[in-house]
Amino acid sequence: MLSSRSARVPGRALAVALFAALLGALLPATAAQAASRTVQGGRLDWGIKSSFQSYVTGPVANGGVIVHSGVSTVGNEFRFHSAAGSYDPATGAFTAGFSGGVRFVGHGKDDGSNELDLSISRPTVRITGGRGTVLADMVSKERGSGRVASTAQVPLATLNLSGIDMRGGTTPIALTGIPATLTPQGAKAFAGYYTAGTPLDPISLSVDTTAPAGKPDAAASPEKTAGKSADPKKDKKDGKGEKAAGRVEDAAVDWGVRRTFREYVTGSVGKGKWTLADGARDGGALFRFPKGKGTYDPKKQSLDARFAGSVRFTGAEGLDLEFSAVAVRVKDGKGTLVADVLSGGDRKKAVPLVTFAAKDFVPKNGLAVVTEAPATLTADGAEAFGSLYRAGTGMDPVSLAVAVDRDAELPALPDLGSDTAPSPLPTEQTTTTTASAPDTGSGSGSRTGLYVGAGGAGVLAVAAGALYLARRRGASRPGN
Repeated sequence: MLSSRSARVPGRALAVALFAALLGALLPATAAQAASRTVQGGRLDWGIKSSFQSYVTGPVANGGVIVHSGVSTVGNEFRFHSAAGSYDPATGAFTAGFSGGVRFVGHGKDDGSNELDLSISRPTVRITGGRGTVLADMVSKERGSGRVASTAQVPLATLNLSGIDMRGGTTPIALTGIPATLTPQGAKAFAGYYTAGTPLDPISLSVDTTAPAGKPDAAASPEKTAGKSADPKKDKKDGKGEKAAGRVEDAAVDWGVRRTFREYVTGSVGKGKWTLADGARDGGALFRFPKGKGTYDPKKQSLDARFAGSVRFTGAEGLDLEFSAVAVRVKDGKGTLVADVLSGGDRKKAVPLVTFAAKDFVPKNGLAVVTEAPATLTADGAEAFGSLYRAGTGMDPVSLAVAVDRDAELPALPDLGSDTAPSPLPTEQTTTTTASAPDTGSGSGSRTGLYVGAGGAGVLAVAAGALYLARRRGASRPGN
């Protein structure tokens, strides 16, 4: 006969066994998730300071804003790309460096220089211990003296991460509308135009993360996994070695048409969009026309190549403009980008749209490259745009890459990260969490939150009775 104390033991043992089994089932997934992850691919949207943009381009400074190295614009924000860094789900430590830059110039002088000349490039977001900082490479001209200072990775802004728990995320990780404030170092690098403590525009980012080598990564998108498969071209042999000088193995041309035209199409006036087809790809600030085929002469540095893909712009007031059958011809150091043009129902073939410089178009390591060559609109190109622009107008730069060695790899497109919507975190009814895309700069009140995939860690958290909480913050843009 068992005593009452003895009778309670099996029940308690059973409870312990069940809990141990639950932990055993969940811990492998948790351990895999807790391992430090690599940040690879993604975007940072930041207007830096909208009122400064208005000042630079306004009647006082009478200047301009120049984006480069793949930066695109989304409303009043600049979109930096190709995130790289690390993320530790256990501690929430996060570092992501982005590519691209923006330059502000104004107050032009008679000698062609500018009194205001400020460049901000390669921004990095660093979060540790609940504190966030934006760093960037900065080149600025001091007001008055004109001295130029160039500093790498200046702590430019601090981030307000109140209410955000960075722990436990998988991929993608998105922060939206995070308030930013100018640091003392940033104020100095900003050439004294603003004092420390000045509110800057909020930042938004979305990045992909990958598991450590050898670890399963269920969160990786099929596209990302597929992109890591072997290139079949590298497995081919022609019996004469892998090099065939002068033969076009592969080629691509990158061209964004014109930044202000894209902004017009998608803005409040054009109310339109662009559509890519037949293999063309969107690189944020440019369109890539791939699969180039044709002839190339390395001695004469000449090229006649045709590319796949098309881009079509549609919008209000009958806007309908398509470029297809893109071709590039290079001869005597000068390049011409040609395309079939469909406008207003009329199609014209092989229209020379823009010209660009193509000097030193010699293969190096199996690749002949022209990088961001300034492009000028032709008379035929001006007609294709319905005389919206005059002949001689500066258009977006042209980048061209021609592989004459089958082992040569074309330059990568800017990596804007996955478009997969992040999973919302578990919430209580007293909180509001929205798994939305990064703010595109509409000017409305922005939301603050960290949106991450819950995975096994989320199940364990629920089992333990703990919830990740994210809350909405009314982080509107700083005033002028």
